Amino acid sequence: MRIVIQKQLRKIKRLFLASAFLGLALVVSFGEIYFLSNKKDSPINALANDNVIVGSDNKDSEKNDFVVNSDVVGADARPMLIKNYLERYDSPLAPYSDLIFQVSNDYGFDYYWIVAIAQQESNLCKKAPEGSHNCWGYGIHKKGSLGFDNYELAIRSYAEYLKREYFDKGLNTPELIMKKYCPSSNGSWAAGVNQFINEMKTGDF
Repeated sequence: MRIVIQKQLRKIKRLFLASAFLGLALVVSFGEIYFLSNKKDSPINALANDNVIVGSDNKDSEKNDFVVNSDVVGADARPMLIKNYLERYDSPLAPYSDLIFQVSNDYGFDYYWIVAIAQQESNLCKKAPEGSHNCWGYGIHKKGSLGFDNYELAIRSYAEYLKREYFDKGLNTPELIMKKYCPSSNGSWAAGVNQFINEMKTGDF
């Protein structure tokens, strides 16, 4: 009788230990899931985040995602493209690449206009009247050319001038701008501006 009781006790002990280990394993597993779910970069949160693309079988969806991402990259790349272009030609405007991009956006025209016209008019400020900071050859009259104390003032003034005197009046191509900007040109002015715009748009410089 005593032996039978001892066997039953050992059996109960084994069952209790097995249950305890199972319970401990469940606690650890749930704890790990809770920990991962509270990490910002965890796979669980990534799947729950609407801004994260985890793949799709829908081809149209994948195409749209690509377009959105390429637009963002393109937008971010433009200030760097301006800077690279200006540095490539050792222009004193290079430190103002962000400002050029900003004022172009503020006035609603493309980023390349200020740079392309400066390239055509003054080889990106390297042939501008000394001390004028006027890289675009505008504001010329009998008494002289318009001058500025620094490049920042010049860039801001020129951006406003382009918007007011050209783009607001529908003069929005090099050919149309040329008719008012330098009407005596035989077409070489527009050809040059087109060339510099194309260099910036393609990155081939």
